Parts: sequence; structure tokens; C-alpha cells
Amino acid sequence: MTQHSLAAHDLSSGYAERMIFQGLNLQIPAGRITAIVGANACGKSTLLRTMSRLIAPKAGQVLLDGKSIHAMSPRHLARTLGLLPQSPIAPEGITVADLVGRGRHPHQGFLSRWSAGDDQAVAEALQATGTQDLAERAVDELSGGQRQRVWIAMALAQQTDLLLLDEPTTYLDICHQVEVLDLLVDLNRARGTTVVMVLHDLNLAARYADHLVAMRAGSIDAFGPPDQVLTRDMVRRVFGLDSMVISDPASGRPLMLPLGRHGVAQPAARSA
Repeated sequence: MTQHSLAAHDLSSGYAERMIFQGLNLQIPAGRITAIVGANACGKSTLLRTMSRLIAPKAGQVLLDGKSIHAMSPRHLARTLGLLPQSPIAPEGITVADLVGRGRHPHQGFLSRWSAGDDQAVAEALQATGTQDLAERAVDELSGGQRQRVWIAMALAQQTDLLLLDEPTTYLDICHQVEVLDLLVDLNRARGTTVVMVLHDLNLAARYADHLVAMRAGSIDAFGPPDQVLTRDMVRRVFGLDSMVISDPASGRPLMLPLGRHGVAQPAARSA
């Protein structure tokens, strides 16, 4: 496994005439897990889509090993960087096995045929995501949670050194959320895969990521290890929410407890 550097340099991006962020700089730690967090519409997904070349930047560059990703061939980029976008769409009627097998396309040349190595990569991806029993099912017949695990399997079958995932736990119940995040940690530890993911759950992000990127209104508010980033002040700035941050008794990482108007213990009323 080769560890590659991925960075945004003075990056500006958006859609049509709408700019989402400008002049953003970010260095992704190689061989680690990074989670991007922030309120809705702060630019998390746009950043991930721009760093994966789905969106062309309006200014600045995304650099992979010091070279612009826009100067690379699609095949070279796909062998190095895998992407799970938000709400992907599968071709109508395609089976799970065929969809996951598409993750092997970057590794096949014009003259090369499907190999035993491709079979093994697909089988391992299906097993890792618990979708091997769904292999012959049509993707459009599956539940939202099953489809999400199948898309993750396709990204794993690509076997890239860099993996970018936009909300990989969407549609998953808490059990499967934890299973997917455990799987990404296993992948990181066993193969050194650099993982960058957008997550909505602050506490899962703090528990599973080595580094957090907290975004606010198109800028990076804080970046670093979870115990430095996940603070009461950051939660108030980024989410406009009062909270308590304590030590997670299970992981030792920071744990955020939201303080709303209800659901918080009130002091007992004094008797007259």
C-alpha cells in the first residue's frame, strides 16, 4: 500500500454562479482517517466532490502527490482514489455482484480480461460489507441500508490507497453505522488506506476519526485531533448549539451532549 498526499491549495468551488467556498487550504493526513463535520450547507460535500474531481474548481488546485488531479488521466486517478458520492444511482436492473464488480474497471486495460484477482476483490468486498447473500439480487429491489452497503462494497472492490466517502452511514441503522465505521478502521489499520469521510454524527466522527475538519459557512473553523477540535466553543460556533463535552467512557474520546430546551434534568423545586 502506497501512501499518497492529498491537499487543497487556495481552492474555490461552487455551482454555476454560486460560490460555496473560496481560498480554502487543507492537507489530508496520509494513512489516517479524517472526518469532515459541520452544519447543513456549510460546504462539506462540495469540498469532497471537488477533491475527487467530480466538480471542477473555480480557482486553486487539488493536489495528489503534488500534482493537479485535473492533469491526471481518469484511469490513473481511479486506481489511486476511490469515491462514494452522496446518493449514487445504479443502472436499472443491475445485480449487486455486477455493481460491485464495476469497482474493478480501473484495473482492467483494453485487452485484459476479468481475472481470479478480480473475483477475489469482489468477494472480499461483499464479505466485508455483509452483502454476499445479496449478490444475485437486483440493486433496485434492496432497502436503502442494503443499497448503501453495496455501494460501499463497490468502493472497497476498487482497492485504492485513498478512499473518499460522502455520508457513508446514510440510511443505516446504528448497528450498521458502527459496522461500516469499524470496517473502515480495519481497512485503515490493515492496508494503510487513507480515508476521508463526511459524517453528520459528531460523536461517531470523534470516536472513529484520527482527525476532524470542522467547517462553517464555507471555511475551515478547526482542524486536528478530536480532543482538540470537539469542544463546547466549536459546537456553538459551527452548529449554534449549546452543549457539554465529556470524555466518552467507552473510547476516551470527546463525547458531545447537546443541551436543548427539553430533555435536560432540571433542579428540583424548593418546597415552600
